[in-house]
This record gives sequence, structure tokens and C-alpha cells, in this order.
Amino acid sequence: MSAKLHSLFTTPVAVVPVADAAALNSELKAVITARRRVEAGVQRSNIGGWQSEIDMLDWGGEAARRLAALVTQACDAWTTSVDDDRSVVWRPEIWANVNVHGSSNQTHWHPGSYLSFVYYVDDGYAGSSDKALGGEIVFIDPRMPFLRMRTPALRHRGAGGQTAEQETWVRPFSGLLIGFPSFLGHSVRAYLGRSERISIAINMVARRAPGANP
Repeated sequence: MSAKLHSLFTTPVAVVPVADAAALNSELKAVITARRRVEAGVQRSNIGGWQSEIDMLDWGGEAARRLAALVTQACDAWTTSVDDDRSVVWRPEIWANVNVHGSSNQTHWHPGSYLSFVYYVDDGYAGSSDKALGGEIVFIDPRMPFLRMRTPALRHRGAGGQTAEQETWVRPFSGLLIGFPSFLGHSVRAYLGRSERISIAINMVARRAPGANP
């Protein structure tokens, strides 16, 4: 059978190495380390490790504000409005994560926001390329729950005939920013490094700009 395959409704994921990240990372690491000393942390998707409240803009200083500004610029660049009379402002919710040996994050989503980001302050690998250290962020095909109801081994074929996978792993590095739609399920594989892994998660909530037409 001759058929032309089309890919509909693609899911955009942006992977951005942040330029001149070393100074920013040094400042972020200092404020997160200080905050961890005085805040017990919360339990959300994290299994082990430490996670702050979503109020890092209140205590993260100038470094957190710079990161928020960078992500806001990315949101403006990666989205567009189909209605010129309806402008949007972005409200960031930011929290810090510290993963230690054995920490991971279970599969989760970020409801209520439009775009989500993770920024890696310190990947924890200490220069090692050993894949056994784990810690990759895992993006999960949003169609997967339906596909696996009765046919866990069945896959789609892509336009080039390749087998479509149901997961994509991304190995992080210090200074890496990843942006993705908040509906996209994701997890973090167990991190087995000996240094602390420090990252920052950001939810970008879209709100109608004051004075915009209803």
C-alpha cells in the first residue's frame, strides 16, 4: 500500500545551552545552598533529595530574576497569539531542586501553566560521561497511556519508516535550559552521582494582560 504519512500536532521541546552560564550558576548555587539550610523542603514528584517551595523569586535574588527574565523572553519567542487584541503576560513560579545519590522524580505533569522549564545549575556529573550515573530527564509520549492499554509492544512508524519511541531521554549538563509544554509528562531517572545535582524548575502561567480586550 502506498501512503504518505504526516506528523500532526507535534510537541515542541526546546533545548538551549545558556551562554556564559558559569557566573549565573555560581550565584544560583550559593542562594540555593543557603536556602536549603533554613527550609525543610516539600515533597511533590521528588523521591529523595530536596525541593523548595515555588517562591524562589522571593529569595533567589538577582540571579533568580535574571533566569526568570531569560525564560520570559523564551516564552515570548516560542509562542504567538492568533488574536492581536489579546495580549498575554507571563507569571513565573520557580522552585529549586537538589538531588543526591539515589534521588529521582516520578512521572508528573504541570497543570495550570502553559510552558514549563528546567535549568541545570550543576549536573553533578563532575565532568564524567559515565551513563551509569543516570539522572536523565525522561519525556513521555502523551499518547502512551492509550497505546499501552492492550498493546504495550506496538509502535507507530514515522514518516521515514522509523519506529516511534514512547520515551525520550535527555542527559543534562550545567547551563542547560529545557522548555516544554506543561502537559508533557516527564520524570527523572535515578541519579547515581556522588556530587549534588542542582536544578531549577519554572512554570510559566499565562494571564491576560491588564486592559486587554476580553
